[in-house]
Amino acid sequence: MLFFAFFCKKLAVVGLVALVVGGPPLWAASEGGDLVARGAYLMAASGCADCHTPMKMGPKGPEPDLSRHFSGHPEQLKLSPPPKADASWVWFGSATNTAYAGPWGISYAANLTSDKETGLGSWKESEFVQALKTGKHAGVGRPIMPPMPWQALSHLTEDDLRAMFRYLQTVPPVHNRVPDYQPPAQ
Repeated sequence: MLFFAFFCKKLAVVGLVALVVGGPPLWAASEGGDLVARGAYLMAASGCADCHTPMKMGPKGPEPDLSRHFSGHPEQLKLSPPPKADASWVWFGSATNTAYAGPWGISYAANLTSDKETGLGSWKESEFVQALKTGKHAGVGRPIMPPMPWQALSHLTEDDLRAMFRYLQTVPPVHNRVPDYQPPAQ
């Protein structure tokens, strides 16, 4: 819930900044134009790369590894068990910002590249739209786990979600099999 509130504030700030500086407001993205460009715009405004592009250490600290843009949690990165939660810390994120542990278990940012085996390359547009509208993998599978803000994205129009999918189909494929979700230990 805290992540959802942060995400909503982020969207409000983007819209307010655009309004103040004279740029198009966030909601203007749903008005015609090139679908791929509109999808890129929506993905950037929604901060999707923040979790789906692994971080690496750069000269000034963590930075996105653009050679792995939208590839999700690196398959070769084996994580240690997450820290124990307490009253003040309930959930945790990995150093790459692509894996998260909390009361729901351990979730990994998905590979959103156009790779046909490990990404969205074999998905249908309707599966992507349904996934973000229903919060279920491919629109019919297991629930999409936190901190993925699918609830916020579900408010986008189907045209906006289709534009996002069309953009993701242009992202170069990165073969990266993300680990499966791990439910909480019993």
